[in-house]
Parts: sequence; C-alpha cells; structure tokens
Amino acid sequence: MSDDALFQAAEALSRAHYAVALTGAGISVESGIPAFRGAQGLWNRYDPAQYAHISAFMDHPGKVWKMLGELYGIMKRAQPNAAHIALAELEEMGLLKAVVTQNVDGLHQRAGSKRVIEFHGNGETLVCLSCGRSFRVEEVSLDELPPRCPCSGILKPNVVFFGESIPPEALSEAFEEARRCDLMLVVGTSAQVYPAAELPYKVAREGGTIIEVNLEETGLTHDLTTLFLKGRATDLLPRLVDLVKAEGQAFT
Repeated sequence: MSDDALFQAAEALSRAHYAVALTGAGISVESGIPAFRGAQGLWNRYDPAQYAHISAFMDHPGKVWKMLGELYGIMKRAQPNAAHIALAELEEMGLLKAVVTQNVDGLHQRAGSKRVIEFHGNGETLVCLSCGRSFRVEEVSLDELPPRCPCSGILKPNVVFFGESIPPEALSEAFEEARRCDLMLVVGTSAQVYPAAELPYKVAREGGTIIEVNLEETGLTHDLTTLFLKGRATDLLPRLVDLVKAEGQAFT
C-alpha cells in the first residue's frame, strides 16, 4: 500500500462531517480471537449449520456450547489491540461519531469507544431461554454444558445466531448512522453478511466516502471502496490517527 493512500485517507477523515466505522471479525484477530471465515476461521472447524444456527442451538445446546466454551476461553484472554484503541482515539478527537460492529467481544468498549452499536449482540451476557433472566458470563460456571439458570432453563449467549433477527434497536441505530454518515471506515470485514453489509452501500449511494482497511481485497474493493488501505488494521489505523494529528485538522 502506498503512503499516498494513507495521506488521502487522513485528509478525507479530517474533512468528514460525520464519520462512522463498520468493523468485523478481522479487527479482533490480533487480539487472539479467530475469525469465523477465512483460512483459519472457526467455520473451517465447525460447520455453521450445526453450530451457528438457532435451530442447532435449540436442538443440541450442549453440542453448540462445546464450541462456545472454546470461544469464551479465548475471549476471556483477549485484550483490545492497537486498532481498537485507534478508533476510540478518533472518537475522542471528535472525528468518529460511532462504531457499528458485527463483533460480540466487547473489545471496542474496553478500548474506550463510547458510541458502539452491536449489530450481533454482546457475548458478555447470557440469557435464560425459559425465564428471560440475564447474567454476566463471569457469573456463570461453564464447567457443565450447557449452563443453566437457577430456574433450570438453558442459558444462551445474548448474540444473534443464524436464523435470528438483528436486535431492532441496533438495526435502527445502525441505519440511522449510515444515513447521517458521509465517510465510513470499513475495518476487518468483507461485508458479506446482510443486513450489516448494506450499510456501506447505503453510504456510497448517498455520495459518501468508503475507506476500507483489510488484509486482502474484498467484494467491496472494486465496486464500492474509495480508498483501499491494504494491511493490518493494527498498523494502519494508528498511523492514520498520527497523520490526522500531524495535520492538526481534527474537529472538536
């Protein structure tokens, strides 16, 4: 990737009136959380039809929880990385208005981002399918799977499985952010899963700028992306922040 593209991205970000980030699993890979797709993705080891669909969970919760237990062990050790921190810094500078994330790991909040719209829920809470009571995951023992509520109901992560609807509030808020947005940073996602994938298209249709940060080209790159920053988000986003600071063009 040329430095010119990074300079152009910094200039565009500095001039944006309402910038929003859309993030996916790729931003958390360097925190130790595996992506679901790709060469090292979880779906190469776990068939999503058997582990990620809500019907699979309802039919075989213990089996699905074996995969979830592995994922929770990884999430427990994960820490925000430089890319999460850079986005939080852009928000603090007044340049980034919101982060819409497809991730359920809570790392954006832990990095300091305040306005985070969790499109697919948050894995840090579990919900009883019988009585509706919620628990923090650290309050629940995962020694026996599936974990259960004191009422004996099965606990499910408060995340969106395939076959479930996006939380209405998150859906509404995300599309409102896209409506207001004139620049979207697309980070660590190929934007294949709808309706989240519709967000950058909505921005582009209204004449907004799309800055894509990914290791490899995606379906967005040639059709939609204004500026493609190829590389690790943990390298590129901190550099982007430094360039914006150096130019002294951050809005307050």
